[in-house]
Amino acid sequence: MSDIPRRAVTRTAKLATLPLGFAGRTAVGLGKRTIGRPAEAVALEVQQRTAEQLFKVLGELKGGAMKVGQLLSIFEAGLPEEIAAPFRASLTKLQEAAPPMPAATMHKVLAEGLGEDWRDLFEEFDDRPAAAASIGQVHKAVWHDGRTVAVKAQYPGAGKALMSDFNQIARVSRLMTPLFPGVEVKPLIADLKRRLEKELDYVDEARAQTAFHEAFDDDPEFLIPAVVAQSGNVLVTEWIDGTPLSKVIAEADQEERDRVGMLMLRFMHSGPRRCGMIHIDPHPGNFRVLDDGRLGILDFGGAAHVAPELHWTIGRLLRIGTLGSGEEMVQAAKEEGFLAPDARVDPDEVAAIVAPQAEPFIEERFKFSREWMRQETNRGIGLATDMRPGSLVRQIRLPAQFLAVSRALGGCGGVLCQLEAEGEFRALAEELLPGFVEDDDPDEAESA
Repeated sequence: MSDIPRRAVTRTAKLATLPLGFAGRTAVGLGKRTIGRPAEAVALEVQQRTAEQLFKVLGELKGGAMKVGQLLSIFEAGLPEEIAAPFRASLTKLQEAAPPMPAATMHKVLAEGLGEDWRDLFEEFDDRPAAAASIGQVHKAVWHDGRTVAVKAQYPGAGKALMSDFNQIARVSRLMTPLFPGVEVKPLIADLKRRLEKELDYVDEARAQTAFHEAFDDDPEFLIPAVVAQSGNVLVTEWIDGTPLSKVIAEADQEERDRVGMLMLRFMHSGPRRCGMIHIDPHPGNFRVLDDGRLGILDFGGAAHVAPELHWTIGRLLRIGTLGSGEEMVQAAKEEGFLAPDARVDPDEVAAIVAPQAEPFIEERFKFSREWMRQETNRGIGLATDMRPGSLVRQIRLPAQFLAVSRALGGCGGVLCQLEAEGEFRALAEELLPGFVEDDDPDEAESA
């Protein structure tokens, strides 16, 4: 029996402890309130302990649970500071590491993918894992031609384990929502489930990474490692040495964080123009800052295709969001499917939802920050909880074609807030987003 399926019962048991633990802490909190403790202090303590248990359990698991932990860690900047500060270190651990699988198991996966003589393909192979991702483990090695490579092997039974994890995560998703106000966790988990099914396919990942590598080859600002070999559940790529983005967030000075933030957003918006794809897993564990200043990008299992007309539409919507009136925003939302054609909504409410997304691109310079994200998410809570008949929240929807891009850019924004990056983001949009400049034509985007 493979490593992950054998531990399925253990994983399920750990996930099942979350609602029970939350109930217990709530009862303790109510008890403490009866002896005179302020309700706010009790609520904060319950929230802190819930977060502690949530991230501890997610951090111990592979598969879907860890991936959800990585996803939620992107939104760490939106947490109240009293909650965010104690957990920042543990969140970055979710982004950088996971428990390793035994060397014997790794060898079996390599033999199944590369053949029984797989060791002949390498000059050196380090059995100690260099990193563990949500569905695979990475080892550092030297390929037979002398290149230093990263060897990613998928955990045995990863597909079945992912589905099992997601069934359990769906049960506890309600506990995550209070920790991340303004973030709709259930739709994110549903989208994550669909995307992870794609990530299990290393053939698809190799194809996407090759497209990015060729599009950004010899770029002075970015490095995408080349695919060296792929077979079965094994993917071999060039190795990248560099400073993890989590360390930049924690230790770099303001100038460096500003520079890296601009690079990161430039990369996200450049992909659709250069290779018709966008990297949609922008958590800090997938980025390295190289010694020469370039930004190295890893993990293309979640890359999504972006058609030229969709890229143009995103620029157009952002232009309307920055310069247009509420009425123009409503009209654009109807045209693109965010609102039904016969929807009757208050343009000012629509503008209030669009404003947080557009604000970084209105002024010449803008500073992303944890405080800004908290303010904007809190401002959206009132609208998001208004479930009266005819309310905006009951009419607005996210069309399927925007789901991947929305997640990519939303996640990127979360990391920019962790970096607290400042820069000329409007000029970047004018340069890279077709449709953002009013004279742009969608036909030009198709030929770009």
